[in-house]
Amino acid sequence: MEFLFDEDLLARRRERALANHTGNADFLLDLAAGELAERLSVVERQFPLAIELHGGTGIAARKAIETGKIETIQRAETSERFAKAGEHILSAGLDDVPIETASVNLVLSPMALHAVNDLPGTLVRIRRGLKPDGLFLAAIPGAGTLSELRDVLLAAEAELTGGASPRVIPFADVRDIGGLLQRAGFALPVVDAENYTVRYDSLFPLMRDLRAMGMANPLRGRSRKPLGRAFFLRAAEIYAERYSDPDGRIRATFSIIYTSGWAHHESQQQPLKPGSAKVRLADALKGLDG
Repeated sequence: MEFLFDEDLLARRRERALANHTGNADFLLDLAAGELAERLSVVERQFPLAIELHGGTGIAARKAIETGKIETIQRAETSERFAKAGEHILSAGLDDVPIETASVNLVLSPMALHAVNDLPGTLVRIRRGLKPDGLFLAAIPGAGTLSELRDVLLAAEAELTGGASPRVIPFADVRDIGGLLQRAGFALPVVDAENYTVRYDSLFPLMRDLRAMGMANPLRGRSRKPLGRAFFLRAAEIYAERYSDPDGRIRATFSIIYTSGWAHHESQQQPLKPGSAKVRLADALKGLDG
């Protein structure tokens, strides 16, 4: 398999972001953690053992515990450096799922699956790690995220150099994620997306936030040629020209795909077998005529 992302670089940048953490760039993770907790709170069952995969600050795990639905939650991260005081972290790369087969009741993945190289395989490993009737909940940045930045950087580079290289990662859309959940063997999959618009004074604080999230360009195929000040000044001008509001502030779109799926269990609602219907479709439709 040809990897799209430089996993080691991603891990280093996430750890550097943690070391320089101020909380100012946590708004997306906090938002996703709150939404996942809200969705968990309406599930009418308890989860004895849960795991949070690569949740960064651990806010998703904390909010999930506050719902009262979880007895114990374990966090997995790329480094022990993510551990809070007295906390034990399972060490695992972004593509790793450190879960034994059928060993946990709930898996939470807040804002990390967009950066794995083998998403289909990762989803299969998550599903296998769930006990029967176990639940998977995730928030995944999706298509449309940073679309303005992608457009602006490509335009500036094409104008100044006559060519362009990828500088914003590709994001999956809702249909892609839904199909992957089904392929991975999840029962009762649910997928929906929410779009959020964040406004900035200019391109530069947006890029500072992305670095603070540990999500500067991690593509293996990225250009290694340094970009000068002139490039970023021109990109900022194009951004302001194309995506600014009347007050001069620019817009940045973030689309988050929220997903859920269950490990199969006999108690779950099952689709009817072909030929098991009690009433013929033609007969049912007769009552709809004129």
